[in-house]
Amino acid sequence: MGKKIWYKLEKNQLARFVLSAGVGFLVDISIFYLLYHNLLTEKRYHIFNFELKNSTVSLAISYCLGVVVNFLITKYLVFAESTSSSGKQFVRFISVAIIGFFANLGAIDILIHYFNMYPPLARPAAMLSLFFASFFIHKFFSFSLAMRHQHAAATSKSNS
Repeated sequence: MGKKIWYKLEKNQLARFVLSAGVGFLVDISIFYLLYHNLLTEKRYHIFNFELKNSTVSLAISYCLGVVVNFLITKYLVFAESTSSSGKQFVRFISVAIIGFFANLGAIDILIHYFNMYPPLARPAAMLSLFFASFFIHKFFSFSLAMRHQHAAATSKSNS
């Protein structure tokens, strides 16, 4: 039974992405929770002349660590067929992650302040709201698979 499930997972790119994002998210949300409740005990922090909420500082740290884990798993298990250089993939992945960070920050802020949601619950809700867009952005931009597949199709047609 386990081999059959692994085979199906191995053949389904979206399922592997869900697994990759899930592991990255578990790292992210676990660290967010630990920071928010145990390590960052003040409600606000002053960093570089900015006053930041505990939830913002917790998100910044946890999100960065989750992104690194997610990149490594995504690179090697989801989009391993990408021929782009690792450096190019990482820069693109981080670029998308930065945009995603601000989208998450906005979503969390709305959920906390307008819907009075508990911050450790607002974090997964924000992430889930942005998940599917992330898959397609990483597939076609970060790992350049659309261009690779179009090139391969054009090459095979011209050789026929």
